[in-house]
Amino acid sequence: MPISDDRMRPYRSVLYIPGARERALEKARGLPVDAIIFDLEDAVAADEKTNARALLSRVLSEADYGPRARIVRVNGLDTDWGADDIAEFAGAAIDAILVPKVGAPADLDAVAGRVPDVPLWAMMETPGGMLNAAAIAAHPRLAGMVMGTNDLGKDLGARFRPDRLPMLTSLQLCLLAAKAHGLIIVDGVYNAFKDDEGLKAECEQGRDMGFDGKTLIHPAQIEITNAAFAPSDADVELARRQIDAFEAAKRDGQGVAVVDGKIVENLHAATARQILARAEAIAERAI
Repeated sequence: MPISDDRMRPYRSVLYIPGARERALEKARGLPVDAIIFDLEDAVAADEKTNARALLSRVLSEADYGPRARIVRVNGLDTDWGADDIAEFAGAAIDAILVPKVGAPADLDAVAGRVPDVPLWAMMETPGGMLNAAAIAAHPRLAGMVMGTNDLGKDLGARFRPDRLPMLTSLQLCLLAAKAHGLIIVDGVYNAFKDDEGLKAECEQGRDMGFDGKTLIHPAQIEITNAAFAPSDADVELARRQIDAFEAAKRDGQGVAVVDGKIVENLHAATARQILARAEAIAERAI
C-alpha cells in the first residue's frame, strides 16, 4: 500500500552505503542524509556477500541512525544470495527492502510473500521495468521507486548527455506511475562526484520534473542535493503570500487571488500548503 503518514518525510538525499564496509556504515550515522540505502547488491563483491549480510544485520540491530530512513537493497532471488538476504532482514527494524531490477509486479510478489510486514521499494533500472512502470507502481505492497539510471543506460545503449535526453521518457514513465499511486520516487545517481555544477544542474532537473530526491554515491554530494530538493526561503515566502491572498479572496467571496501579477486559484494554494509542509518536515528532521 502507498505511504500515507510518510509522504511528507524528506527523501532529498538517499545515499548508497556498501554493506561490506563497516567504517562507512559507522560514518553514515553522522551524515546529514535523509535516507540510506544499505547495499548488498552491486556494491558488494560476490565473495563478500555472505559476510556483508551478517555485518549489516548486526550493525542495524545495534546502531542508531536517528531520523534517517533505513533501506536495504537485497540481491535478487535469481542469485545465490537473494533468498538469504530477504530472510535476514524480513523482521529487521528497517523502513524498506529495495528489490533490484524489478521488471514486472511478479518480481515484487516473489519478495512480498517472504516479508509480510516490511514495505517494499523497487529499483527501476530495466527497459521492461520502464514499460511496466504503471503496473509495478500499482502493487499493493510498494511504497517507493528508485531510478537505476546506470543499469538502464547500459541496457539502452544510451550515451551520457548533460540534458539526459536519452533517459527522459523512462524517467517520466516512472514519475507518472509513482505519482498516480502516491509513492516516493527518487532520481538516479550522478557519477561524477567531484563535479558540483553538473550535480547541481541534474538535481534541479530532477526536482523540477517532480522527483522527491536523488540517490547519491558519495557524501560530498549531500549538501548540494539537500539544498536543491528543499524549498528555498523565497519559495516559502511566496507560498505564505499565496495562501494569505487566496484566503483573503475567499473571505471576500472570490475564488481567485492575484500575487505578483499571477493568478492564484485553489490548486495553487494547495501547492503552496504542500511547500510549507515540506519545509516544516525538513526543519523538524534536521540532523
